[in-house]
Order: sequence, then structure tokens, then C-alpha cells
Amino acid sequence: MSRLPFRLSLSYPQKLFLLTALPLVLAASAIALLVAGQARQLAESEIKSLETKLIEAKKQELRNYVTQARNAFYFIYGPAAPDDERSKERVLQILSAMIYGEEGFFFVYDYDGNNLVSPRQTEFIGRNWAGLKDSEGTPIVDEFIRIARHGAGWHEHLWPKPSTGEDARMITYVLGLQDWQWVVGTGVYIDDVLASITASRAEVQARIRRTFLYIGVITLAALLLVFSSGLTLNIHERRLADAKLKKLTQRVFDAQEEERRRVARELHDGISQILVGVRYALDNARRRLARGAPEKALIPLDKGIDYLGNAISEVRRISRDLRPGVLDDLGLGPALKALAETFQDQTGIPVSFSTVVFRNRLDQEAKIALYRIAQEALTNIERHSGATLVQLHLRAHKKGVTLTISDNGRGLPAQADRKGPGLGLRNMQERVEQLDGTLRILSSRGAHGGTEIQAHLPLSHLLPPEDTQTNNMDAAT
Repeated sequence: MSRLPFRLSLSYPQKLFLLTALPLVLAASAIALLVAGQARQLAESEIKSLETKLIEAKKQELRNYVTQARNAFYFIYGPAAPDDERSKERVLQILSAMIYGEEGFFFVYDYDGNNLVSPRQTEFIGRNWAGLKDSEGTPIVDEFIRIARHGAGWHEHLWPKPSTGEDARMITYVLGLQDWQWVVGTGVYIDDVLASITASRAEVQARIRRTFLYIGVITLAALLLVFSSGLTLNIHERRLADAKLKKLTQRVFDAQEEERRRVARELHDGISQILVGVRYALDNARRRLARGAPEKALIPLDKGIDYLGNAISEVRRISRDLRPGVLDDLGLGPALKALAETFQDQTGIPVSFSTVVFRNRLDQEAKIALYRIAQEALTNIERHSGATLVQLHLRAHKKGVTLTISDNGRGLPAQADRKGPGLGLRNMQERVEQLDGTLRILSSRGAHGGTEIQAHLPLSHLLPPEDTQTNNMDAAT
């Protein structure tokens, strides 16, 4: 089963909205990710700093507890001998009585791992706990002994709470009594610290989510604003386009009606009159033949033949005005030359025409547009300029092709005196703009007046050599 390719077709307003909205969404997403990342990094740094400070405070608290305990029994431990059992008993009694808070107590182990003091967990007393590990596999008593042998230090591990029996994270500070080979220490649970850190992280995540929500709401509001603005602009532009389209349609209809009137006038004033003359001549010849005077019928027949020749010439002229065949057969240069010669014959105004060798390299749209511009310009010169000389120049260059029509007439009226561009100038402008070209009109009044029209079409309307050859072969066939 063949799969049809999926093609998404978007209208121009949809493309414009997508082109406007997509960068906004991407920018908002990038800003949101950047803000979230920076906020998370900053918050994590602050949480780490808070955690470190809280742990350090706990450690300092433990150290103070152990120092106070040592001060409580140091007057006994200091002068006692290593085997002074009575002094050891007195110290054990002191440490057994030193409990604080809800969970705090002191413990004592000897270097063999035997528990000597554990006032809140008495089931530990008298048993050897060497090799004891917590649920995470962290050594406890052996690590106490190792730290004590080196003097003092902290150890973090899990230990069951006396109140609940559930494991909780604890920081322990131990001190070694080297003469008696004892480990004296106490610990503090840091689950409150961990709970505070967890709460801080949760608050950071909540703030980040709120930030994403705020950015999303702002982005959505911006998108709605862009959409509403685009919709309003689109409606306004569509109304303008509809008005321009109606105006252009009316102008097209007016141009069609004007062309029909012109053709009708040409047919009525030219061909129709000539054909009436032909009919009259033939009727006159028929009557003479009917009277038996064939030699007298030759004169009206000759006139009828002349009239038919004039009619044929008139039909050719009208056809050439509507669509010159030389434009398709030989190209723009010969068509403009023929137009200039016809204009000179009809008006008596000398026309100087010059061009480069074009080799028919213009595409069809460009040839038609330039020919019509020259035709319109010559018509305006005949009707309005009062010129005695006209120059036509067609040339190709590296930027495209330029047609120049100039005369030495009276020039155009001043801009302030004009009632807007005439239909002919508007037609020229629109033809050039449809092909992405430019139209310049230079005019001055006075003794050295005159008008110059420059129509420039871009290089894109020049055909490559292979396309030119194909066009020439098609024209030849």
C-alpha cells in the first residue's frame, strides 16, 4: 500500500502568525529553562551552604557536650592509674547519669568493642559489638575505636532512636581515653536537619514550577496579543485588499470597455466605411453590366479592388495594435522598430530608434510589458506633448534591461497641478511592478522641456542561452 506524503498547507496569515509566535515561544522556553537552571543552581548552593552550617553547628554542639562530660570526670580520670577499677566505676556512674534532651545520652566502649555505658539503650550494656554495622553497611563500633585510638573525631551513621526504635541518621563525636582504652562519645540525630533540607528543596521546586507557570502565562498573554493584533491587522489588510481588488477589477472592466470602444470605432470609422465603398463600387459595376456596358464596369471594379486593399491594410493595422506578430516571431527589438516606423508614418514626428543585439533573450512577459509601455508612451506623445522628435533606446546590461522613451515636447505639468497619474502612466507603472521592475519619469517644462520615461526590468527576465534557442525554434515552427 503506497503512502501519500503529508503536506501542510498554510495560508499567508497563518505563516505570518507562526513566524511571529515561534520565536516568541522558543525565546520564552529558553528563558524559562535558563531561569530554572540558574535558580536551581543558586538554591542548591544555598541549601548546601545551609546544610553545611547546620551540620557544623551540630558537630560543635556534640564537641561541647563531650568536653563538658570530660570536664565532669577529668578530676577522677587524671590522677587514676590504668587499673584503678574504683575510679572507672565512678566515671561510668557519672556518664550513665548524663542524659539530655529526648534522645541524647553518652556511651562508653572499650577498645575490644564491649559496651560499658548506654543509659537509654541498656540492652547494649555488657555485650561485645565489634563488627557492628548499620543498615547501609557502615561500620559503627569499629570506627568508634579507630577514631578514639587517634584521639577524637566525628562519625556519621544510622542508629535506632531510643524513643521509636527506627533508624535515623546520627552524627557521633567520640573521644579516646588512652590510659583506660575507652571510647567515650555521644551523638545527635540530624533528621531534623535533613527534613529542613528536604523542605528547602521542595520549596525551591515549587518556586521553579511557579516561575514556569508565570512565564507560561506571560507567553500565552503575548501570544494572544500577537494573535489578536495579527487578526486585527489581517482583517484591516483584507478589507484594504478587497477595496483595491474591487478598484482594480473596475479598472480592468473600464480598460476592456475602452478597448472595445476603440476597436468598435476603428471598425466603424475605418473598415466599415471602406466596405461601404466596396459595396457601392460593386453595385455600380453590376448596374453597368446589366445595361450592357462592360467596359464602363471596369472603373468601379478597380475602385472596389482598391477599397478591399485598404480594408486589408486596416485589418492588419488593427491586428498589429492588438497583438503584433513580429513581437512573437522576431523579438522585442524588431517589434519596437516597426512600432517606431508606423508612428513616424502616421504622425510625421521623426523617431530615432537604437538597440543592442538582443537575440530575443527576454521572456514573454517582459517583451509584452516593454512593448505596451512603448506603445502607451508614443500614444501620450502624439496626444499631449507637441514634440517634434522622439527617441527610443533599448539596451541590456548587467543589472537587466532598460527601455528609454524621450521627447522634446512641453513636458508634464507640475506635481501640484496634476490630478493624479493618468490611466496610461498607471498602466505603465503596474506593468513594470508586476515584473519587479522600476519606472522613472523625468520631465521639465520650458524652452528645454521634454519627458523621458525609463522602464527597467531586472536580470531575472533575461533567458539563458539554451532557453533562447528553444524559444527561437518554437517561434520558427
